[in-house]
Amino acid sequence: MTPEEFAERFHRLRSSEDRYRYLIQLGRKLEPYPEEFRDEEHLVPGCLSQVWLVTVEGSDSSEVVFRADSDAHIVKGLIGILLMMYSGKTAEEILMTDVEGLFESLDLGKHLSVNRRNGFYSMTVKMKEHAAQKAAAAD
Repeated sequence: MTPEEFAERFHRLRSSEDRYRYLIQLGRKLEPYPEEFRDEEHLVPGCLSQVWLVTVEGSDSSEVVFRADSDAHIVKGLIGILLMMYSGKTAEEILMTDVEGLFESLDLGKHLSVNRRNGFYSMTVKMKEHAAQKAAAAD
């Protein structure tokens, strides 16, 4: 699913409960997270829930492919949104992507607590850090 398709479906949902359910369903579809990276080193700082993030090899060496997981259902859905936006893209594409614009267009600020919002942005920062490292390594 593309971010645009997700946004279209999300906007069709009327109630906050339906939107939460949809986020939870999205989180249930995440690729399995590699157990060997479920450690302190891969925890995303700034998240109230535990969130683990790692980059894995993609089919194309220019891609940055992420795997992530959380111990919270709604946060897993937020991870799903970020993976739609970033995973499988080049480092340059990731660094240029305006995920904050998507966050605002989905009006997630209205549906999420301040802590979850901060965690969402912490995940974004961490993903962009991974992309910046990959871009620097390519130079």
